[in-house]
Amino acid sequence: MNLDPDDWSDLRDQGHGLMDAILGHIETLRDQPLWRAPPDELRASFREPLPHAPTPIAAVGRTFVETVLPYSSGNAHPGFMGWVQGGGTTAGMLGEMLAAGLNANLGGRDHMALEVEQQVLAWTRQMFGFPQTASGLFVTGASQANFMAVLIARLRALGPSVRTAGVGAAPLIAYASRAVHGCVSRAMDMSGIGAGQLRLVPTDAAGAIRIDVLAQAIAADRAAGLRPFLIVGSAGTVDIGAVDDLDGLADLAAAEDLHFHVDGALGALGVLAPSLAPKFKGLERACSIAFDWHKWGQTPYDAGFLLVRDAELHRSAFAGEAAYLSRADRGLAGGDWWPCDYGPDLSRGFRALKTWFTLKTYGVDALGQVIAQTCDLAAELAARIEAEPELELMAPVALNVVCFRYRGPTPGAAAEDLNAQIVADLQIAGQVAPSLTRLDGRTAIRAAIVNHRTERRDIETLVSSVLALGRTASQRRAA
Repeated sequence: MNLDPDDWSDLRDQGHGLMDAILGHIETLRDQPLWRAPPDELRASFREPLPHAPTPIAAVGRTFVETVLPYSSGNAHPGFMGWVQGGGTTAGMLGEMLAAGLNANLGGRDHMALEVEQQVLAWTRQMFGFPQTASGLFVTGASQANFMAVLIARLRALGPSVRTAGVGAAPLIAYASRAVHGCVSRAMDMSGIGAGQLRLVPTDAAGAIRIDVLAQAIAADRAAGLRPFLIVGSAGTVDIGAVDDLDGLADLAAAEDLHFHVDGALGALGVLAPSLAPKFKGLERACSIAFDWHKWGQTPYDAGFLLVRDAELHRSAFAGEAAYLSRADRGLAGGDWWPCDYGPDLSRGFRALKTWFTLKTYGVDALGQVIAQTCDLAAELAARIEAEPELELMAPVALNVVCFRYRGPTPGAAAEDLNAQIVADLQIAGQVAPSLTRLDGRTAIRAAIVNHRTERRDIETLVSSVLALGRTASQRRAA
């Protein structure tokens, strides 16, 4: 049975209609609620039985437009500040559409889609000052990239036999700041080394890892007969956006012969903004970097990336032999770069195309301007908070993340609950949406400014709304 349409003209009409719908949605984002909870009856409509009979694509498309599109997570909206998620672009959207139409599997073989990914890899090397021999790979996100980096560092420490014999009793120890993203601990778990083998090092007043304490921890572990193998630096911590002293970490890693990996999910692309690039000095010295194009790079989800200085070490951690993956000198099974040799996936979508479209369409200078703009807005928000006696800035602002709280009339549990209520009320109101975190045991309102559509008026809306909600709630409690 052929699943192509009988009437291609009608399909084109349906496609154009859906394209108009999604572009209209993006064009009018500011006029729509940022988020709204899907009604229970709408959720229930998605519990229908497995479809056996066909449904006209016009009806399927109409269902999407009426029941899915209005109830998105909201990260494309200019008021979205809840989590570190980019807003996406129309150019990236078109690239994703074309990638789906091409339906290429980028596991390997000889086709032009792999050249697109290779070109983005070459651009990435340039961006981060890596050698032309460095390798890299598109993955789902930095969580997977960090996991792969742990596996690469594991092989560097134990040799290729670790892939067949396992880690055994090898007492491998990794180090990161206590503010590192939780996916690093999970990567240690999944690698078989164990989450308990990750040392979480204290941070300084700016939220960066204390290198003096780290050096002491490494020395103590060596003296105890353990085997340090990995340092993970943060180019922007998840809670407050702090940047570790990457140059200092690179020095220590070199002196101790450890793999130096950087989790740059939040901030690594800051190298594209001249005003921010000095904050990331030392990033060019990393053994590997994990980051996301779908955050500050504004590429539609998902588009994570792992960049590795030593391409042979990278390949050794993942490549395998299989008859169905045999290579040929010519024909479709040719090609000298098969991505399946550099990661766990044989089936890989064409993530590179939407990133390539984004970089080609806007250029990295424009992306750098957007990145600097988000940090400027964060600085303005911090200044606005510090000017309001009812608000409290809870952490230094290094990049684009601002953590603060409404002081409330009384401290303690009441203030904790008040700030949680404010965030929930803001999200439901649908104009601006921060999230919650906890800093030193205290609830904080967290505004992560990542979207290229966010403007000064959205910052003002956030501040005025927090003040209004806080005052109303405080008056209600006092009555």
